[in-house]
Amino acid sequence: MGGTPRRSGRPTGDVSVEPIAHFGVVPDVEANFYVPGLLTVHNGKRNAFGVRRRGTNAIVRKRRDATGGSTVIDVTDLTVRYDDVTALEGNDLSIEPGEFVTLIGPSGCGKTTLLRTIGGLVEPTNGRVSIDGEPPAVAQHDGNVGFVFQQHTLLPWKTALENVTFLRRMAGKPSKPDDARDLLESFGLDGFVDAHPTELSGGMKQRVAIARALHLDADVLLMDEPFGELDEITREEMGIEVRSVWQRERKTVLFVTHSVSEAVFLADRCLLMSPHPGHISAQFTIDLPRPRDASIYESDRFQSYVATLRKTLHDHL
Repeated sequence: MGGTPRRSGRPTGDVSVEPIAHFGVVPDVEANFYVPGLLTVHNGKRNAFGVRRRGTNAIVRKRRDATGGSTVIDVTDLTVRYDDVTALEGNDLSIEPGEFVTLIGPSGCGKTTLLRTIGGLVEPTNGRVSIDGEPPAVAQHDGNVGFVFQQHTLLPWKTALENVTFLRRMAGKPSKPDDARDLLESFGLDGFVDAHPTELSGGMKQRVAIARALHLDADVLLMDEPFGELDEITREEMGIEVRSVWQRERKTVLFVTHSVSEAVFLADRCLLMSPHPGHISAQFTIDLPRPRDASIYESDRFQSYVATLRKTLHDHL
């Protein structure tokens, strides 16, 4: 996969250039509303990559089962350039089935670019990315990769519950509204199931977006600072809840954060990125007991990991 990385932006005419792919064909009734980072559909039926559908076999390939190989996410010699700027260079990464990996580094080091490239939203200049042995577009089409971005990208005309169930419906998966309600309730939104986004605070909207990604029941979750708009206490509670869901269902998670303590609490493995250009410069295996709750923040072992990671971050700046 070569060429110049795609840039994001607002659509011009019938062209959408902010791609994300949670689902296949979006009905026309949903298709003419632009939501940054969610829909790439305008004036006619397009799939979620913004490509006109040419038939059911146009881009669908048989996806290898996540347990059929030793890794789910594979990145080889990945470089991404924007004109004269090299955002990422020479990155290699393998993530095993059911692994929870956190990615941390200074602002501007390429964390989000790496996440978006793995998800198929940015095309590599050089190198290769695969999910379950296939290009990311296949996992997207199959509803096998879920995204949570820094912005919630909720559909404003839908209720919280409808936003959570929307992606499953678009992916052709069986509807499970009761499970969606349970997720919202576990995130402290039981009184807001029927509320629209305009009736929710910023933190509430982001919790709905996280519930939406989890409810899709994708094998792979790509999460870009999903707790960034939450207050500290809610952030810790959400971290515990996401970790609890992961413990039950063992999704493969790549989670971008700026918080050192959050990176340690959530992870099986923590990757450190350095800038100029962006590259993975260190990794740490986090050997802490499971399941984890808030009490672990006070443990000596946890504090030791945090201190080591923080020092390494400063050393790599």
